[in-house]
Amino acid sequence: MKLTYIYHSCFVLESGEFDIVFDYYKDSGKSPLEGYIHDEILTNDKQLYVLASHFHPDHFNPDVLKWKQEKRNIIYIFSSDILEHKKAHIDDALYVNKGEVYQDNNLFIQAFGSTDSGVSFLVEIQKKMIFHAGDLNNWHWIDESSKQEAEEAERAYMEELRIISESTKHVDLVMFPLDPRLGSQYMLGAEQFIANIQTDIFVPMHFSESYDKVAAFKSIAGKYHCRLLELKQKGQQFEL
Repeated sequence: MKLTYIYHSCFVLESGEFDIVFDYYKDSGKSPLEGYIHDEILTNDKQLYVLASHFHPDHFNPDVLKWKQEKRNIIYIFSSDILEHKKAHIDDALYVNKGEVYQDNNLFIQAFGSTDSGVSFLVEIQKKMIFHAGDLNNWHWIDESSKQEAEEAERAYMEELRIISESTKHVDLVMFPLDPRLGSQYMLGAEQFIANIQTDIFVPMHFSESYDKVAAFKSIAGKYHCRLLELKQKGQQFEL
């Protein structure tokens, strides 16, 4: 499989038979409609799955629905809050809530919870477990929140981790927020994830252009025998 970082929380995962786009915001090129997805993914003949974890505009761009004009073999799998917020219509996609699944001959997708909006996705492909967190994180804002607010955020997050760990104790690849806006403990939620769920490869997301900030997670990942994919630019690719 090949993983391509597009931008923000958007990635493309390619297998031999199909491709998956997670949380499209804008493409990897100089303009929003130029880049790897438009040049390579929408022009090939493979099955395409488009997953969107929630309705926030940095995770769901309704332009994805225009892609079916260029490519017929697309399956859209969206969090149900996208429908609830009227960002798409009922017949545009398959909508999932926390606890629901989608399965076909290519993959198995479980929708888990979030500590913000929508869902997170656990995708099983060829016995490999791939997790995209969406906006699941320990959103504690420790430098601004009260102690009580931080503790409540942590309890909610750890409960979601508990539920995920009941389904899988191990993931081969996780795409997870490392958002420097959180302040001094912006890596806490990521460390808690890999401490509770054995993770082979960690890929940061939701960090805008702060490549140096996400690179700092390498030493923490190493403590848990986890490999950090060090992102340095849009369109960067990794063979997995």
